[in-house]
Amino acid sequence: MAAIRRLWPASGALPSWRRMRDDAFRAWERTAIYIPVLLMGLLALGTYWLVRNTPAVLVPAGQRAVSAEPDYYMRKFGIKTFDDAGRLKSDVTGTEVRHYPDTDTLEIDQALIRSYSVEGRLTTSTGNRALSNGDGSEVQLIGNALVVRDAAVDANGREIPRLEFRGEFLHVYVNEERVKSHLPVVITRGGDQFAGDTFAYDNLDRVADLKGRVKGVLVPRNASGVSAR
Repeated sequence: MAAIRRLWPASGALPSWRRMRDDAFRAWERTAIYIPVLLMGLLALGTYWLVRNTPAVLVPAGQRAVSAEPDYYMRKFGIKTFDDAGRLKSDVTGTEVRHYPDTDTLEIDQALIRSYSVEGRLTTSTGNRALSNGDGSEVQLIGNALVVRDAAVDANGREIPRLEFRGEFLHVYVNEERVKSHLPVVITRGGDQFAGDTFAYDNLDRVADLKGRVKGVLVPRNASGVSAR
């Protein structure tokens, strides 16, 4: 019988393609160890890219930080407010007004404020500068502050003398008809005059509370109740 030709080399001599397969497998095993590390690195890079390129979330208007700078101003202005019945409640004028949104405060230069009570009595307030809250119920007058309530006649026909408060600072509570100050104030009622280092006045109770170095001048009245001066 003819000699059988050997199909495979002698033991220990593998075909070249088999050696290549084994080498590739061993290389894959070595590489596979680092695949999780590579994937984590790619994931971190992808997350960083998303954070850098994602647009900032818009904050709703109600949650935005309110600026402490004026959001509007007016020069040589006039503002009038009316009550529910349509009656004039206040009239505010000045050389300039600035609105601060963080406190909803109006700052007025050379302020002139006319306020009308329910009975229609006029109170005039002036100052070099005025700070008012949003609805005008509180006004702080700073520098040459003056509050004047005109003379009137009450429901019983009695005369109510002219009343004046003067100082460098006056805090006026319009709706409550109160005035107070931590600085010296001079009060003039008709012909009478009083002064004190601090004071508080409640028009509803008709009581003025003066403290510190208090002094006053009372003018005698005639039979009709009118000041003799």
